[in-house]
Amino acid sequence: MNLKSITAFLYHQKYIWLIIIIPLFFSACGYRFAGSGNLPGGIQTIAIEIFQNRTSETGLENTITNGLIYEFTRKGRSVQKKSKEADAVLTGVIESERITTISRQAQQSPLARRVEIIVNLKLTGSDGGVKWSATGVSAFEDYNVAADKQATEMNKRRAIENLSKKLAEKIHNRLTEDF
Repeated sequence: MNLKSITAFLYHQKYIWLIIIIPLFFSACGYRFAGSGNLPGGIQTIAIEIFQNRTSETGLENTITNGLIYEFTRKGRSVQKKSKEADAVLTGVIESERITTISRQAQQSPLARRVEIIVNLKLTGSDGGVKWSATGVSAFEDYNVAADKQATEMNKRRAIENLSKKLAEKIHNRLTEDF
């Protein structure tokens, strides 16, 4: 064999490997983004009821529920207003809200705090059976403590709004995992 025929053979071999490798690359392991799966039990439409609030934070149930409804509609899920029109109903209980100091300037002078919320969830099918449940789902957000109490409360409120978005995304992703 001469050099020209060896080069031509290797050149064609390279393309054969590409033809084999490219389809394998795209069919690899079936990777998907978190939360891009389906709802459990073939559920297509869902109703989300206002969560029960077992904390002393007024309005927390509305903030968490609205964040969850927004997340589901943002991800293209069909959310019904009436429970009877949906394939399943998602209910939740806000079990606790914990506020801890994470940074201090002096013994009695906090600079930053963390708010953590823990919820329990249950997805019930139209037949009354539990399709999915989760306990102890939590998220946290930090906020600054100001010299003015009203400014600190506003910072806390913004932290809770951000936390509700994180919590809603976490709940949606856990609910749509197909593992």
